[in-house]
Amino acid sequence: MALIVQKYGGTSVGSTARIRDVARRVARFRREGHQVVVVVSAMAGETNRLLALARELSPSPDPRELDVVAATGEQVTIGLLSIALKELGVEARSYTGAQVRILTDNAHTKARILEIDEERVRRDLEAGTVVVVAGFQGVDRHGNVTTLGRGGSDTSGVALAAALKADECQIYTDVDGVYTTDPRIVPEARRLDRITFEEMLELASQGSKVLQIRSVEFAGKYLVRVRVLSSFEDPEANPTGTLITYEEDENMEQAIISGIAFNRDEAKISVMGVEDRPGIAYAILGPIAAANIDVDMIVQNIGASGHTDFSFTVNRNEYRKALEVLERERAAGRFQARELIGDNRIAKVSVVGIGMRSHVGLASKMFKTLADEGINIQMISTSEIKIAVVIDEKYLELAVRVLHKAFELEKGGNGG
Repeated sequence: MALIVQKYGGTSVGSTARIRDVARRVARFRREGHQVVVVVSAMAGETNRLLALARELSPSPDPRELDVVAATGEQVTIGLLSIALKELGVEARSYTGAQVRILTDNAHTKARILEIDEERVRRDLEAGTVVVVAGFQGVDRHGNVTTLGRGGSDTSGVALAAALKADECQIYTDVDGVYTTDPRIVPEARRLDRITFEEMLELASQGSKVLQIRSVEFAGKYLVRVRVLSSFEDPEANPTGTLITYEEDENMEQAIISGIAFNRDEAKISVMGVEDRPGIAYAILGPIAAANIDVDMIVQNIGASGHTDFSFTVNRNEYRKALEVLERERAAGRFQARELIGDNRIAKVSVVGIGMRSHVGLASKMFKTLADEGINIQMISTSEIKIAVVIDEKYLELAVRVLHKAFELEKGGNGG
C-alpha cells in the first residue's frame, strides 16, 4: 500500500474530542495497510497563548528562548494524539522535531529546513508503527530548538514527505480544498479538483491562506504530491479534496483562469521626487531589506525633470517600521525626496491561471471589469500566469466578486 504523510492544523486538533477524531481517521488508514506519518500543529490558539506569556515578561523576548517556549505547543499535541491512537489499538510513537532530527539553520522564529534524518521514522514505519511528529519545529547544528515561523507545520509535513519519498502528503485543515476564491465573499466559488504547483504558489503568495507559501515551494521543488482536505468531513465518504500536482493535463489547460486571490494586509509607500540616477532604487530599498522588511510590488515612474516617483508595497504590519527607516535614511542624506506618502488602506487582487500562457486579452478584460465598477488601479504587477493589481481596500470584495463572474470561474474558468 502507500506511504502517506498527513498534516493536521490547529483547528483539527483543537480539543481532545477532535484529537480522537483525528486518531480514528489515522487508524482507518492504518487498517487499510498504509504506512502513516502524522504531523500536527499545536492546539488552536495555543501558540498565541505561549507567545503572549513570553511578551508579558519582555516586549522583545530573546528569539532562542522564544522558540523554546513556542515549540512546546506541538509537543503536547503529539503526545495526546499518540495516546489516543494507542487507545484504539494502533501502535504509535511521538517525536519532536529535534528527535527526528529535522535540521534547520539558526534563524530563530523563522528557520529554514536544511535536511532531515528519516532513518528512525523509516524503522518505525517498517515495524507497523504510526509516527507522530511535531510540526513547526526543528533543531540547529548546535542542538538549539528552532521554529519555522507561522504556518510552518505545513512545511514540516511536505519536507517529511519529500525525505521519505511519500506517495502523497495530505494537508487536513478546516476547508475541503482549494477554491476559485474565498466562498465567504463569493458563494458561487467552486472547489478545484486539481491545481498545479505554479498556480498554487501564485495563489499562496498573493494572499490565499489555504497553504503556507514555503510548503508549496518545498512541494514544487521536490515534486511532492499534495492534497488539501477537510478534517471535519466524514472519512468514510472518501473525500478527494484538491490535488496540487506538477502534472499539467489537458483538462487543466482548459481552465484559462484557476482562481482569484486577494490580500488585505498590504500597505503602499511612495517616495516622491527622488533624483533619477543609478543606485537610487538601492538607496531606498537597501535599508528596507536590511531591516528585514519584505517588499512586494514595485513601480517607478520616470519624470521629465530628472526626478522620479518610487512606490512599493509592504505587509501592513511593517508599514510604520518601513516609513521610519526611510525617514531616517532621508534625514541622514542618503537620498533626497520631495515627500514620503504612505497608505495602509489598500488591498491586492490577483487573477491566476496557467491558461494565461496561451490566451491573450486577459489583462485588458480584468482592467475593463474593474473600470466598469469605478475601481481605480493604483499599481500593476504581472508574471507568466498572474496579473495583480493594488486597489483601495474598500473596493476589495466588489472587485473579487465582479472578476470571479467576468472570468466565469463558477463554470470552470473559461471566461477568456
